[in-house]
Amino acid sequence: MGQITYSDFEKCITDISIQKTTLLFLHKPEEKKILLGMKKRRFGKGKWNGIGGKLNEGENIKESLIRETREEINVIVNQNNLVQVAILDFSFKDKSEWNQQVHVFLAEKWDKEPIETEEMLPRWYSIDSLPFKDMWVDDIHWLPSVLEGKKINGSFTLDKTGDEILDMKIKEI
Repeated sequence: MGQITYSDFEKCITDISIQKTTLLFLHKPEEKKILLGMKKRRFGKGKWNGIGGKLNEGENIKESLIRETREEINVIVNQNNLVQVAILDFSFKDKSEWNQQVHVFLAEKWDKEPIETEEMLPRWYSIDSLPFKDMWVDDIHWLPSVLEGKKINGSFTLDKTGDEILDMKIKEI
């Protein structure tokens, strides 16, 4: 049996510890609006963000996104209407349990108007006046590009609070 190097071991641990998560922005391109939700609890509380969350065991990315959208804003989105626009890797200094790979989608069709739930307060925003000061600090660096129709791969290293970007790389694909 061969020896494993420490760097190989560290890479395996890092790869395993990355939680896959989802993020959806309902998009009304003709009105130049997107839906943001104010998180009321847990990770991201107090920030405007898209809709989404962690994958449950046995779920694929789109199944998770459909479930999270139903739970958070009582809306059903057909998986055929989900368009993936970004994959973003986040690592948090001294907070590795927050590390995640976020699969970002837009949808232009859904079944009904979103409603407030225990988890989320939904609100429509003009694309020209998004509340970036009340969103995750990275959003201003990639969200405008995906709303212009670009597809993005990005990686961000944030401080342990998530309020400061320590390093970032963004690539259009």
